[in-house]
Amino acid sequence: MNKALDPKLFSYSVALENWQKEYSAALPNDRQVRNRSGIPVQPLYTALDWNAADRAESLGVPGQPPYTRGIYSTMHRGRTWTQRQLIGLGTPAEYNVRLREVLAQGATALSLIPCNSVFRGYDADESHIELLGTCGTVINTVDDMDEALAGVDLAKTSCAQNDPSPFTLLACMLGAAKRRGTDWRQISGTSNQSDYISHYVANHMFFRIALPGARRILGDHIAFCNEFLPRWNPMSVVGQHMQQAGATPAEAVAFMLSTAIQNADDCINRGMDPDQFLPRFTFFFDISISFFEEIAKMRAARRIWARIAKDRLGAKDPRSWRFKFHAQTSGLDLTRQQPLNNIARVTIQAMAGIFGGLQSLHTDAYDEALSCPSEFGARIAIATQNVLREEAHLTDVIDPLGGSFYLEKLTDQMEEEIVRVLQLVDDAGGMYRAVESGLVQRMIGESAARFQRQVESGEQTVVGVNAYQVDEDSSARPTNRRPDPKVMQAHVQRLREFKALRSQDAVRQAQDALARAANDPADNVFGRVVDAVEAGVTHGEVCDVLRREMGFGHVQAIV
Repeated sequence: MNKALDPKLFSYSVALENWQKEYSAALPNDRQVRNRSGIPVQPLYTALDWNAADRAESLGVPGQPPYTRGIYSTMHRGRTWTQRQLIGLGTPAEYNVRLREVLAQGATALSLIPCNSVFRGYDADESHIELLGTCGTVINTVDDMDEALAGVDLAKTSCAQNDPSPFTLLACMLGAAKRRGTDWRQISGTSNQSDYISHYVANHMFFRIALPGARRILGDHIAFCNEFLPRWNPMSVVGQHMQQAGATPAEAVAFMLSTAIQNADDCINRGMDPDQFLPRFTFFFDISISFFEEIAKMRAARRIWARIAKDRLGAKDPRSWRFKFHAQTSGLDLTRQQPLNNIARVTIQAMAGIFGGLQSLHTDAYDEALSCPSEFGARIAIATQNVLREEAHLTDVIDPLGGSFYLEKLTDQMEEEIVRVLQLVDDAGGMYRAVESGLVQRMIGESAARFQRQVESGEQTVVGVNAYQVDEDSSARPTNRRPDPKVMQAHVQRLREFKALRSQDAVRQAQDALARAANDPADNVFGRVVDAVEAGVTHGEVCDVLRREMGFGHVQAIV
């Protein structure tokens, strides 16, 4: 027989054995590779690691449980992700100019990032003028919101508000909608920072009101939105903060799912039907540059949530089982050194999110490691999504990496690790108790320290930081303009005049009603917040009343 045709030469088992010998000879001291979640990564994956015939049920098809391959049957081929750029700048008028530019460049929805003074719970006239508007937009009243969203049809444009408890930004938007005669039932979007637990754990600036009070207000917010805003998503469960603080991708998913369980249980304990509120639960991922790990994370999260919603929370409607998520490329991976390299990093992160099956995407600007994004940087960030969708044709095939030996094995391993951490939180009494005890914070701190040691030792390469360094002229780095202090001063003066000219009786009555609601479980605190801003109570004044009645959001140090 001709040896060239001898089937033994093409034996898979023989080939695999020969490969292993050659590989070991070439790399006798091959290092053990692990991803950020600590899962070992092999040099090669085969059908021995993941057999499609044996695992067809866990893989499934798009739009059907267990949703590994996506929550909709057409996914991005039928409707691409929403391009939702997070922007915030200066005064409401300046934000409106930037907003119109971003929409004209291809963004299909809007997000409003408020000034840090707003995040901290204060009005512009209580803050240092030189800090106002540097990281977001100053929004304190219904007038401010109306100006910021001028020209935007609130019935047709989805709007995400980066709006921690007590959700004054949404209240102001509802006030603006009422002025315009817009039916609240047509308004769509997300309370993008409604997750008080993630704020307490990892984003302390957002934590305005003490833990029990924040828990109460969130429940009232969900109940109000379910009744009056059926197209609004009042619950955005945030894994991003956890991962940005140092949690591994697997830990971030586990903490996020534990938070969703906690909030769902709280709603059920209020007498709410899970099929009423779960379809409006959304999730918020951070996408690191660990490409395959991030894709596997998202696929595993969908599968786990479908089981949780159905079996643990008792949801019967398949819409409640769907894991809908927004994702943002990770600013933590961006570097001040050689900042143009960040364009490549963001592109890789965005591709991971798209292959992972996201519903909404924000791509960071390359200069966000230096400042609030410049207009130039924001244009590149938006164009990155346009290129990936229109030129690279990443939407042509649903879950194109599905069936990959490596990706499917990794999805299974990520699921196992996520479930392991979920169990740790359950054993601690659930997410609320685990956070109170400091368990979650300690785990995140340990993971953050471990990754930092890897960077410092050189085990983890960061281009431009611990490898491939070059001498740079820091003056050549892109910078973002700061708000004109005269313009900002004029805005603050208008706020002072607004406070002086409004009906003081109406303000006092609204503040008293809000204070009573904070102490009456039968009243809805968020409903009173909406009433208050319509009566002229400002954002800072709303926060002040609720801090006084429910406690200030101090975060205890965990040792």
